Amino acid sequence: MHTPSTQAEEIRKRFEQNGVLHLDLWFTDVRGSLKHATMETTEVDEIFVTQGAAKLDGSSIPGFTEIYESDLVLKPDWKTFALLPWFSATARVITDVYRGFMEGRLERDPRYVAQKAEETLVNEGYTHSYWGPEPEFFVFDEANYKSEAYEAYFKVSSKEANPRSDTQKYVLKTKSGYYPATPADSLMTFRTTVVEILEKNFGFRVEAHHHEVAAAGQCEVDFRFGGLTETADRLQTLKYVVKNVAVNMGYVATFMPKPIYGDNGSGMHTHQSVWRNSENLFYDANDEYAELSQFGRYYIGGLLEHSRALAAFVAPTTNSYKRLVPGYEAPVYIAWSKRNRSAAARVPVYHKGVPAAKRVEYRPPDPSCNPYLAFAAMLMAGLDGVKKKIEPGDPVDENIYHLSPIKREELGIKELPGSLKEAIEELKSDDTFLKGVFPKSLLDAYIELKTQEWKEESLRPTPFEYYQYFDS
Repeated sequence: MHTPSTQAEEIRKRFEQNGVLHLDLWFTDVRGSLKHATMETTEVDEIFVTQGAAKLDGSSIPGFTEIYESDLVLKPDWKTFALLPWFSATARVITDVYRGFMEGRLERDPRYVAQKAEETLVNEGYTHSYWGPEPEFFVFDEANYKSEAYEAYFKVSSKEANPRSDTQKYVLKTKSGYYPATPADSLMTFRTTVVEILEKNFGFRVEAHHHEVAAAGQCEVDFRFGGLTETADRLQTLKYVVKNVAVNMGYVATFMPKPIYGDNGSGMHTHQSVWRNSENLFYDANDEYAELSQFGRYYIGGLLEHSRALAAFVAPTTNSYKRLVPGYEAPVYIAWSKRNRSAAARVPVYHKGVPAAKRVEYRPPDPSCNPYLAFAAMLMAGLDGVKKKIEPGDPVDENIYHLSPIKREELGIKELPGSLKEAIEELKSDDTFLKGVFPKSLLDAYIELKTQEWKEESLRPTPFEYYQYFDS
């Protein structure tokens, strides 16, 4: 039996074995931003083990607590212990956020929401779900931006798309950056460095990495699927590693969905499946269309039914809706298919007769989302479809972008929201499927934060408006 004193002793031994003097405590705020505080390992004692680190003023984290209830503690999940390669004698651990005075979990902690979603899955008779996001991002040589009353601009540079000297001879054209070989793909060494750190320091199983469609340094790194909370942890870790490797190599990385006008944006297509023990409930060998079970169809039905509300979580920024437009391989229409990348949901059919590989790919998400909230919301939407036996309708096996509005209406194909404001309004009117996992206080805080974001953005003149209207 482990007592608090023996647990603390075991943890201190782990520090000694790894030469760790500093412990980086990670948590994620409501918006999805990674936060950290660093403590000395000499402070790890029985109280730390049982109650957590008294290191957090919740009122200073937007969306967490009011000033009169602000004492929070960070309790490590030791399964996430990892050595940080760019800081001396430092390890990180992802934490759960608790209220002080042993008053239980902070219900607005996004990681708690993800964990509750997994508990709900089990309570409904299933054992686990698998999640496989495909995060895309840009790596620029330089990025400068400013937004003030009398000066506003952004300027980014990439030698792949706009060479600054004669040293870069191989230039990628707009929307032609998919899978180019080196030397046109100038970021091979960068991505390999990211992968090696993810695997060596953080225990990832990376499956592949490559250059993406956009010319100016767009990349993708894909890692092995895992449980919901586990995968959200990994996504936050990947973003952290990508940004730090970029800085250390003289680049700057961004996961914003649409940094470049006229080229593809960065999405995060999210593969998902639900299991009961060793049985993938999405698989049916007798289904001739896509080997997809009726359970899987109902799950897709739930995703599509709630797609417009889900947008507030999976495409949660004003910039997200500059990506979700026709012509850039981004989903706009609420439909499903097996191969069709113009649909919001698709069932990949690379291999036949492989039960473990059967999954649904939901395409609207982008990497600016809070993965804990986005994954939890998608799971709740899918399970709602299963409970209510929501049919997704017939699959659409043609380019939806090329269908006329009349044809789309005949097929019953609706559109995703066209703005963050619209997505927030959809969430306000369709949140019942989230009940029991997303507390009302979190939904209220999230909606308030996101409403503030679109209002702030809508108040500011943009350089394009000057270009378009200055000589009015």
